[in-house]
Amino acid sequence: MEEDGLAALRAKRMQELQGQFGAGDPDEQKKRKQQQEQQQEMLHSMLSQILDQNARARLNSIALVKPEKAKQVEAMLITMAQRGQIADKMTESQLVGLLEQVSGKSQKTTVKFERRRVMDSDSD
Repeated sequence: MEEDGLAALRAKRMQELQGQFGAGDPDEQKKRKQQQEQQQEMLHSMLSQILDQNARARLNSIALVKPEKAKQVEAMLITMAQRGQIADKMTESQLVGLLEQVSGKSQKTTVKFERRRVMDSDSD
C-alpha cells in the first residue's frame, strides 16, 4: 500500500515538473513554438522596415558573432522606431554609429609592448 502511495506521489510530482518546464502537453509546445515564430517574423518585418539592405546585412553578421549584442541593438532600434526617432530607413553608416554608441569608445583594444632591457656587464 505504501508503494502505491509513493508511486502516486512520484507521478503527481512528475506532472508538476513537466507542467513547469513545458514538457507536458504537446499542444502547448506547438502553441509556444508558433508564438515564438510569429514574434520572430514580426521582429524581422519591423527591422526590414527600419533598416536598408546593407544595414540589415551588417546586423545579421553581427548576430552571428555576438548574438547578445545584436539582440540589444535590435531592441534599441525597435524602441527608437516606436518613439518616432527614426524617420527614414537607417543606412549602414548610421547603424555603425549606433553600434559605436552601444559598445562605447572606451572598449577600444590597445596593445602595449614592453621590451625587456638586457643588462650588459661589459658596459660598466
